[in-house]
Amino acid sequence: MKREPPATGRALVQGTLDMLLLGVLALEPMHGYGVTQRIEQISRGTFEVQPGSLFPAFRRLERAGLVSSEWRSTENNRRAKYYRISAAGRRQLETETRDWQRQALAIARILAAS
Repeated sequence: MKREPPATGRALVQGTLDMLLLGVLALEPMHGYGVTQRIEQISRGTFEVQPGSLFPAFRRLERAGLVSSEWRSTENNRRAKYYRISAAGRRQLETETRDWQRQALAIARILAAS
């Protein structure tokens, strides 16, 4: 599998973390570490989410009703908080995905014209 070159500092574009968390949770409920690993895996190492950003984002999404959480045992028999996207979270993800795709296309057109 080809690995993309990492972004400077492997930081996420401002405002995209919530959308990416919802996107990953749309695949299946996961604990925080699993989410960070999945984002790094799917982005081919381009993005790395730090716990200092991850858990405040989960709290924000939970307060907004976009995700719910519950304590469960992991595959290693350790307790971890698992996060699940809600119906409202799926609707939000659809809206944000459409907006992001429209913006990315517009940016690509501008860059191609220069």
